Amino acid sequence: MHVTIELHYKASSKLMQRASLPLRGKRTEFVAYQWWKQIQKEMSYHATLEQVIINGDNDITQLVMDIETQERNKINENLDLPF
Repeated sequence: MHVTIELHYKASSKLMQRASLPLRGKRTEFVAYQWWKQIQKEMSYHATLEQVIINGDNDITQLVMDIETQERNKINENLDLPF
């Protein structure tokens, strides 16, 4: 099953990308998060997520941002800093 994801974000200007991606048993918001991370790696500018739309009408921006926060917290918890 495929889902159409539309990402609106701001880098040096406002941008939008749309793609039809396979779910492969994953939740829609996690697939959108993974694609967002891929876009960020390819950008030369720091990008800020503004909106995530699924299948043209469902806004899941907050769900994707929540996953991003959870992943960031996991990384920070695993850091064993000496100070």
